[in-house]
Amino acid sequence: MDSPQKFSNSKEVISFLADTFPACFSLEGQAKPLKVGIFQDLVERLESDERVSKTLLRASLRHYTSSWRYLHAVVEGAHRVDLDGNQDAIIEKQHAEHAQQQLAESKQRVADKRKEQAKHRQDAKPRYKKSSTGKNEQNPDKTGGEQSKPAGKNSHQGTNSSQSKPIKRPPPEKLSDTDLVAGTQVTVKIGKTPMPGTINEVGKDGVHVQLNSGMVVKVPVDSLRLARPKR
Repeated sequence: MDSPQKFSNSKEVISFLADTFPACFSLEGQAKPLKVGIFQDLVERLESDERVSKTLLRASLRHYTSSWRYLHAVVEGAHRVDLDGNQDAIIEKQHAEHAQQQLAESKQRVADKRKEQAKHRQDAKPRYKKSSTGKNEQNPDKTGGEQSKPAGKNSHQGTNSSQSKPIKRPPPEKLSDTDLVAGTQVTVKIGKTPMPGTINEVGKDGVHVQLNSGMVVKVPVDSLRLARPKR
């Protein structure tokens, strides 16, 4: 009999945990704060399941507990739960404050990235010199009235060359070996749109990246580029 296919990324593992332990894990709605030490409980309960490795399980738990949805649920006085949904210890003030600090920092990173992207889009737009009437001037030497028209083809070309053109930015750099570490700011090519994110973990079969939206993806190294530094 063939062995069951192993899970390949955190998204599959979290979906599996939500199906297996619905009183503890969830994919939407309000999350429940997890019992301290729940990783060891999972290892014992899933000991006979060959589909998930300890390394991927640990990474998946880290991704689950760093999502905005989960951090919103970690508030002082709330009960943590075990795998069966039974109430465990109450969340202490220091743990709640730490969770809210993580949440605020994560949201600030997303806001900063959006501002940077908007600035890049603005910088990429062509600029035109405007006349006193508010119209774009394509010939800065022509001030109006009955002045003579530019003579010949060369004069017309010279006028066009004086117009402002968008600055071409160099393509994002590929990651070197020294860049492949947790905490590196990158962009992930998902479909046609590069998405900003941060490397969480580097594995043999791919790189785990947490997008600024809070979602975690596993991608090959070739699909990553260094994020542009803020100017």
